[in-house]
Amino acid sequence: MKYRLEWNHKLKSNEKVQFSSEWVVGETAVQIGEELEASGKVTDLYFYDEKGTSWILKEMKKLLIEIEDDPHEITVYFDGGFLKETNQAGLGVVLFFRQGKKKYRIRSNERLDELVSNNEAEYAAFYYALTILEELGAHHLSCEFKGDSQGVLKQLEGEWPCYEETLNRWLDRIEEKMKTLGLEAKYTVISRKDNKEADKLATQALDGKEIFAKTLIL
Repeated sequence: MKYRLEWNHKLKSNEKVQFSSEWVVGETAVQIGEELEASGKVTDLYFYDEKGTSWILKEMKKLLIEIEDDPHEITVYFDGGFLKETNQAGLGVVLFFRQGKKKYRIRSNERLDELVSNNEAEYAAFYYALTILEELGAHHLSCEFKGDSQGVLKQLEGEWPCYEETLNRWLDRIEEKMKTLGLEAKYTVISRKDNKEADKLATQALDGKEIFAKTLIL
């Protein structure tokens, strides 16, 4: 989750001028807020999250302590592969997140049987990513999903219609899971080149190589 600060700067004439910051991570937002208050020239200092919820500095510090051990600042890469000869799908997910002051990466894959197309494999990969987030305990926060399947992401955004019954069922499952987790989603379409790690995991799943690895990023 990122935060934006708004405050009034009091001039010598007692006139107040309003300022706002860029979007920054929670720890940086608190540091900026503390330095602003220490200047003695700031009034009406508020912190806003991406949902529009606001806090004062004292509340913001308490919030960061409460969420310190929860996964946050999550970015998910997903990809699906499909073998028409066997109707098997390979699902690949790479997930980056912070927990406390540390940053982690999870690489995971899974093979599914009896799917009907590569498009369905892409939806299944997205849903698989949500199950990993659920197991991590991620809930009620913002999360960015990145993939090279423009159809999946545009349909989840509501920009493109979906006419296939099978894919609509996946959409319903995904939206229900996201509602249960309370996720505020951002969807970003990327090139296959930028999604090569998730693609490799999907291919490895089709080859029968199961992977689940959690790595601390130094």
